[in-house]
Amino acid sequence: MTTTLDVLTFNLNNPSRERADRQLDYLAARPEPVLVLTETADSAGCDLLASRFEAAGYAVTFPRPGRGERGVMIVSRLAARPGPAEVGYLPHRCVSVTVDSDEGPVDVIGLYVPSRDATATKTTRKRTFLDQLPGRLPRGEEGLRLVLGDFNILEPTHTPRYRFFQPFEYAAYEWFGKAGYGDAFRALHPDALEYSWVGRTGDGYRYDHAHASTDLLTALRGCSYVHEVRTGTDRLTDHSALMVSLCLRPAAPLAVTNPTRAAEPALF
Repeated sequence: MTTTLDVLTFNLNNPSRERADRQLDYLAARPEPVLVLTETADSAGCDLLASRFEAAGYAVTFPRPGRGERGVMIVSRLAARPGPAEVGYLPHRCVSVTVDSDEGPVDVIGLYVPSRDATATKTTRKRTFLDQLPGRLPRGEEGLRLVLGDFNILEPTHTPRYRFFQPFEYAAYEWFGKAGYGDAFRALHPDALEYSWVGRTGDGYRYDHAHASTDLLTALRGCSYVHEVRTGTDRLTDHSALMVSLCLRPAAPLAVTNPTRAAEPALF
């Protein structure tokens, strides 16, 4: 039985079935019992991942996004029940579960914040999603809670500074600190310059984040980016993954099998 409760967030980039099969090989071998998978879609690749994990006995929470939309899937080797976060606008982009540990229940909330360009439509869409979070996400002063995923926002002190980002995007990052959360990566690496997404011109962006509630920060053992999935020869995705390790003993493990060998449900 593992002595830490670890979580990995991994941007799937809405994979094809072929790439989803390779992602499954990688994810099945990861040690983290909870996987927060972002940029999901109602697609053949994401269905393959969900069905294989489910067939192997994992707890899978995957509200299918509508046509052309993207969302979040949470896969757990621990018994999981619905979590406390629920949003009204683009609800498939905020998915939460609660798992148990020796220190009590731990809420894991996965976010996939919309990206935007310079158009008013996409800017309004992203702002509307971010504006609802303070009223919908539980505050971090009490309880054990981890909010993580692809936020598509940067910290205000991000180096380099990009003029494209607007005050409402930086304010969304700052809300977590005001609400009793701490940036898990920054708590352990206050001066590190690491990027989870790199553009074609070589410019780096730290888009993927993990924010831990006040009590959970005291249990923080590690938080690091996993660049191999983005930079390796296999290139499983265009984002680096982010791992969070907590000094909590997981409870209620499920009797799972190897999902790479699980048969997909028959189609009728």
